[in-house]
Amino acid sequence: MLLLLGLGVLMMSYTASAQKSNEQTSDLQTKQRRAEKGSVAMRDRGRYIVKIGGCNDCHTDHYIESEGAVGEKQWLKGSRLGWYGPWGTTYAVNLRRFVSVFPEDQWVSFARTAKSRPPMPWWTLKDMNELDLRAIHVFVKYLGPDGENVPAALPPDRMPNYPYVQFPMPSK
Repeated sequence: MLLLLGLGVLMMSYTASAQKSNEQTSDLQTKQRRAEKGSVAMRDRGRYIVKIGGCNDCHTDHYIESEGAVGEKQWLKGSRLGWYGPWGTTYAVNLRRFVSVFPEDQWVSFARTAKSRPPMPWWTLKDMNELDLRAIHVFVKYLGPDGENVPAALPPDRMPNYPYVQFPMPSK
């Protein structure tokens, strides 16, 4: 009788332990699904901000002249089109390579403090809320570090070899 009682207690303990393990696994799976949904939502938010924020206008070749008809796989690879002005010549960097080196917190810090050369409107990054900056990071990391580096910026006394836009246009 004592043996049967001990066996019953042992089976009840095993059942409770298995149930607790299943609950923990279920909780973990639920948390993982929520994180994945959150990540997808952040990626989609980042895509939206990049698109409406005009990032592609400069950082994606042929985006403007194609009226935005450039596939997402080509987005944010930078451009060899120079922006020439009193500061010299600036090229829109390959954001996919540039942003990929930053952990998310460092990207947010960089975006809050960086002052870029014209025509980059760095103040728009500075004024974005933290969630939007994090969403941009998630989206750019999702795209992956594809493409080549663009030419280095040139000082005012050097004319660019590549096509360029004179900014501002000289007065006539």
